[in-house]
Amino acid sequence: MNEAFQEIDVHGMTKAQALTAIDAKLKRCSSAYTLRVIHGYHGGTVLRDAIRAHYRNHPKVKRVELGLNPGDTDLILREL
Repeated sequence: MNEAFQEIDVHGMTKAQALTAIDAKLKRCSSAYTLRVIHGYHGGTVLRDAIRAHYRNHPKVKRVELGLNPGDTDLILREL
């Protein structure tokens, strides 16, 4: 995948399933600058909090940015 912006939707997944899916997506999007994770927020904040905490110190993620939509989080992989 060579698009600069990638997206993954983890609605309805457990925390473990979501982290596994995001890790797999990170491995496949080597040329991407940003991976947007859509986790939702109406069902609670467990996924959001787990994603933000887990990827804050991940070696492939430069930084975690809060999206304008409270239901998504952007993982910045490279600078433009």
